[in-house]
Amino acid sequence: MKEEKISLLNFTCRIIKNEKEGIPVIFLHGYIFTSDVWNEINALKHLKKNNIPFIALDMPYGQKSICEPKSSDPEINVKIVEKIVKNRKPVIVGASIGGYIALKYSIKNPVLGLVLIAPVRSLEKEMIKHYPLNAKVLIIYGEEDKIVSLKEMEKLVSLLKAKFVIYKNSGHPAYLSQPEKFKNDLLNFYKDLTSESLKN
Repeated sequence: MKEEKISLLNFTCRIIKNEKEGIPVIFLHGYIFTSDVWNEINALKHLKKNNIPFIALDMPYGQKSICEPKSSDPEINVKIVEKIVKNRKPVIVGASIGGYIALKYSIKNPVLGLVLIAPVRSLEKEMIKHYPLNAKVLIIYGEEDKIVSLKEMEKLVSLLKAKFVIYKNSGHPAYLSQPEKFKNDLLNFYKDLTSESLKN
């Protein structure tokens, strides 16, 4: 596992990565978080132990992210992800606004799968007309979420034909309340996707 700062477009952003052969997992944090959040719950160590390549990226939209300058422009943030992915077909994990950027990225670029943790703004008209996506989707939702409603997520699940998992006793960043469950759900989803990909 390696941490470094890289230049992307006109931004300098921190990434944490595990360079291995295979389908990478790209982690996009929420608005008030940084890539450190994935380390705090040991998600990155969990993937490393299973020899899975990943990149956790500090994004321009992040209030506290190690990325300068800041930008909340969705198109710029999508372009940053495009630069990181480099024409591969990844699995993207996106939390809250990271889920929104993951969805916007997936409308324009091929992905193998998405793990979305209560993505915000996911029912914008401009987005809905592109649903369902040509990818498997897992949506995770905390039953005590005060930012995104259950009704919104149920509609998104229907539109994306997604698998839906509700985490009990969990708020908006549900993975923080249930880190072990999240790591297992992510690993199982990844393994199912990659084994299907090998068959095709």
